[in-house]
Amino acid sequence: MLTRRALLQTVGAIAAAAPLSARSDATTRRGAAFPHPVSGPIGLQLYSLRHLFKKGDLAGTLSLIRDWGFSVVEGGPLDGMSAADSAALLKKYGLRAAGTGADYGKLRDGGADTAIADAKALGAETVMVAWIPHENRFTIENARRAAEDFNGWGKRFRDAGLRFAYHIHGYEFLESPDGTLFDTIARHTDPTAVDFEMDVFWVARRGGDPVELLDRYAGRFLLTHLKDIKKGTKLCDPTGGAPDETSVPLGDGMIDWPGVLRAAEKQGTKYHFIEDEHPEAEKQIPLTLEYLSSLSL
Repeated sequence: MLTRRALLQTVGAIAAAAPLSARSDATTRRGAAFPHPVSGPIGLQLYSLRHLFKKGDLAGTLSLIRDWGFSVVEGGPLDGMSAADSAALLKKYGLRAAGTGADYGKLRDGGADTAIADAKALGAETVMVAWIPHENRFTIENARRAAEDFNGWGKRFRDAGLRFAYHIHGYEFLESPDGTLFDTIARHTDPTAVDFEMDVFWVARRGGDPVELLDRYAGRFLLTHLKDIKKGTKLCDPTGGAPDETSVPLGDGMIDWPGVLRAAEKQGTKYHFIEDEHPEAEKQIPLTLEYLSSLSL
């Protein structure tokens, strides 16, 4: 007999082989929502399906996301579309962009007004920066400059009715006088203006403890990226990079997900976004949803 996981893997393979526009049958449809153990919504980071969007079947990809049971996503304007048109198309498929992103360099060069306008047109509540430009190793100077920039941008976004967040990428856990360079950023940013998004994969990749970090900075992690790291992957890597294939379904990797989700609930995370960077993420996301539905906290 097939195990439950083997069956799901077979279903995922069938779905991947079919045209996207045809993937709204019983093999992928999960109804209006999928069960999960946290109090707030769990959404999908659209980057997970970047390879499908590039194939041009926008309608089929959005249908797939809807049929998995998602109602919120994180991502910017869809390729070649304005933020307003993207919001309208997402709404057509029962989706809403609760969060979006902004480029550090563009914000630094005066792009905050554009980022605010796009976020509002999308209907987003949060805007996150996912990378701090730096050469080779991240330094104390990079961290201090970023903290200053984040404070300024965060206040502008707050005044516009939005929340600004920095997405951890792992390279921030080098030593600093404050403990780590992430500690420098956290301790020198205004909690009323600057939140954080914990990408659990990148914390683990650097050898950190996501649960301890959530507990230590309670109230600061408004957002998470739920992403598991393949067993046997080298840890304590300071680069902020990893092969895409090291992204595995939740529950198949090294992360203590019940512990992470309990700590996130306790400290007040509002949105969790599943992010799967594997080249065939559409086969893995159903397994992640099945795992989440099996948990109780």
